[in-house]
Amino acid sequence: MDRPHRTRPLLAALTAALLAVPAITVLSSAARAADADLARNGGFESGLDGWTCTAGTTVGSPVHSGAAALRATPAGSDNAQCAQTVTVRPDAQYTLSGYVRGDYVYLGATGTGTTDVSSWTQSAPDWQRLTTTFRTGPGTTKVTLYTHGWYGTGAYYADDISLTGPDAGTAQPPAAPTGLRTGAVTSSSVALSWTAVTGATGYAVYRDGVKVQTVSATSATVSALAAATAYSFQVTAVNDAGESARSAAVTATTSAGSGGGDTSDLPAHALVGYLHATFANGSGYTRLADVPDSWDVIDLAFGEPTSATSGDIRFNRCPVTECPNVESDADFKAAIRAKQAAGKKVLISIGGANGQVQLTTTAARDTFVSSVSKIIDEYGLDGLDIDFEGHSLSLNADDTDFRNPKTPVVVNLISAVKTLKARYGADFVLTMAPETFFVQMGYQYYGTGKWGGQDPRCGAYLPVIHALRDDLTLLHVQDYNSGPIMGLDNQYHSMGGADFHIAMTDMLLTGFPVAGDAGNVFPPLRPDQVAIGMPASVNAGNGHVAPSEVTKALDCLTKKTNCGSYATHGTWPALRGLMTWSVNWDRFGSWEFQKTFDSYFG
Repeated sequence: MDRPHRTRPLLAALTAALLAVPAITVLSSAARAADADLARNGGFESGLDGWTCTAGTTVGSPVHSGAAALRATPAGSDNAQCAQTVTVRPDAQYTLSGYVRGDYVYLGATGTGTTDVSSWTQSAPDWQRLTTTFRTGPGTTKVTLYTHGWYGTGAYYADDISLTGPDAGTAQPPAAPTGLRTGAVTSSSVALSWTAVTGATGYAVYRDGVKVQTVSATSATVSALAAATAYSFQVTAVNDAGESARSAAVTATTSAGSGGGDTSDLPAHALVGYLHATFANGSGYTRLADVPDSWDVIDLAFGEPTSATSGDIRFNRCPVTECPNVESDADFKAAIRAKQAAGKKVLISIGGANGQVQLTTTAARDTFVSSVSKIIDEYGLDGLDIDFEGHSLSLNADDTDFRNPKTPVVVNLISAVKTLKARYGADFVLTMAPETFFVQMGYQYYGTGKWGGQDPRCGAYLPVIHALRDDLTLLHVQDYNSGPIMGLDNQYHSMGGADFHIAMTDMLLTGFPVAGDAGNVFPPLRPDQVAIGMPASVNAGNGHVAPSEVTKALDCLTKKTNCGSYATHGTWPALRGLMTWSVNWDRFGSWEFQKTFDSYFG
């Protein structure tokens, strides 16, 4: 969470050192007379037909030839890539070329089966031709062409992109599968089977419109599902020429299960807020006893480490010099007991914008456990909120599977929290408040990526959430201070309206392939484990929305009404509620956020 008097960018800007990537030798090769141009709509005369772009459009000027060209603008952590996949011949030579203009523009090919290639220019004030060559591997039948800019730079342009080489022929995708049916259904899985398709080399399984699995056989079991939840399934057939249309859909409802993260003693819909307990800012200090009864979970902000890697967490209440109206320790502890007697949960929140916590060693892990336990015991708290931000969590380069993390700061955090949960038992309340960059951005990128160069913090909360999902009471991602994030509709969504909250929450409740890998799916959380994180006022953080937009988001997610452009993959009336930064800022804003919650949930 931000302390609003300090400015902190959410998405890490890449440094100049990242821009100083090694230059790649530009190769050229004249196409043979019999070669074909395999790139589709390389001149962008048909708009973006054939291309998949994160932030691109076509323009009529400037153009290299014809009437149109591509214009794409990097923003935040997005380098504005446009790509298309083409069918090629194995063990064949190809030449990729195109014209670009702008700063730091790249043209390349991946999936070649030999060495992936690219060409780039640091600065092209006018149209400049980029070209490179590659040879496909003996089993390669598809290659992805791409162009992109670089983080933090301006718009770039591309035109007349071509891939010349041997034509791969006119093979057709297979027919759509038939006979899709369900088999065994459990609380967390559904078995599927279907009729084999002539010419298919594999099959893709879709759950609620999202590709979640690829298999070579005519059966699959979709797992990591939520209990007592209805799902829709389809399959497609795949060969070297592409993917078929989807089959007819079948539906199945998982059986009831015990689940994890006991929330039975929270109200069906809860209001969560952070209380500035260790500092003051423009919102003013609010005594715990003065927090209205509407607030069901109160996170005391913040417990912070003595140093980033010590693991030694201290909770130093706001001094009188900074907070003249601060209550005494005795009154503070009495207020905690009074809130608990009224059925409220009071937690210690660890981290925040200024509290970097990096448990790099087992010694730091053990110190974290002992120091957090001391705080919980001294104040008689109900549990722990993990609000690790900044550089607290990042992934090592070889850490690519969120289900089996290797990075010490991740592994040690998971171990520490499990120890605390075991120490305090089933009633221990565990919540988390990660930023979108560490969770939903994992749909596109995870860690440093297959080829390196990505921010290692991207998606770094996913292994923590996954490992602790059976202990997790609430996840309330901070849907604020965020750059644009790609949703499951493969469109970017930005702060400022209901659609952002709908798209971000739908991802948590639907699950998503991590870094686009259909074989590596982050499973959905139960709706009672999820609350939506929002700023309480325009002063509290970027991304504040009006009460009417809060209502739209809740209507869409819980009733599938009042939705905007984003189509959700389900309806979740058991969505737990709302979280806000902060109680103090809501009081400063005449309790607008609290009143919105109360009027909606009654």
